[in-house]
This record gives sequence, C-alpha cells and structure tokens, in this order.
Amino acid sequence: MKLDPAQRQILATLQKDSTLSTQALADKVGLSPSPCWRRVRELEEAGLIRGYVALLDRNKLGLTTCVWVRVKLKKHSSDVLERFEAVVKGCEEVVECYELLGETDCLLKLYLPSLEALSAFMHNFLLKIPEVDVTHSSVALREIKNETALPL
Repeated sequence: MKLDPAQRQILATLQKDSTLSTQALADKVGLSPSPCWRRVRELEEAGLIRGYVALLDRNKLGLTTCVWVRVKLKKHSSDVLERFEAVVKGCEEVVECYELLGETDCLLKLYLPSLEALSAFMHNFLLKIPEVDVTHSSVALREIKNETALPL
C-alpha cells in the first residue's frame, strides 16, 4: 500500500502515542476528525496498524536480563522447523524469534529475571527440544537503543 503524506503523519503520530483521541490526532495531523477517523480505519483494515498496546518497562517488572540465543537445528527440513516453531511460540520468555540464513537457523530474544533463570530456561526448556542441535547465547550488558517505532 502506497502511503500518502497524511497517512504517514497519522502512523508516525500513533507510534508515539496511540492513546490520542480522534480529535487530538486530527489536530496533530491537520485533518478534521471524520476524515482522520476514516484514514485510521483504512490503515487498520489494510493491516498497517496491527493493534494498540501498552509498552511496559521490563526492568521495573524484574526482567533485567536480555539474551539473544542462536539456535542450530539438527536437520533442515520443514517439519523440523515447524515443530521447533510451535514449541517456541508457546514460550512466554521468547519475545522474538527469527529464522535466519547462514550458520545459525534461528535467533531467539529472551527477557528473563536473572542469569539463573537463563540457565533454567536452557536446561529445562530449550535443550530439551529434540530438534535443537547447538545453541550460542549472548547476554546484553546494557540497552543502548530499543525503539518500537518504525521508520516511515
């Protein structure tokens, strides 16, 4: 979908604050409320706006450990990948999962309360998945940038 300038401005504004009323959003993007509301609905129906969420502070929730785990699977078949994906999708500690090209098959991003929790996750969950061959973990020392807004 090709975006016009008003749609881009609506998306950029909603990425910063999705709690704005239609009137407040319309004021910020220079439209009257009805056309603004219609454009937001069009963006939702087109799937450009997937939903509205509250962004939580993971550190204040005790999830102070951010870990990236690279996973190499035992085989490169679609059924192995599908089984692995199904297990990972059901794990709340995994907040992101990507299939990759190269030496690593999948990349997982985890938020955990501690290194002890990482050890438990690895030994009690990830390494028990039959499709997993090798893992390599990287623990974030500090967060430099973490943006949810997409470049428009």
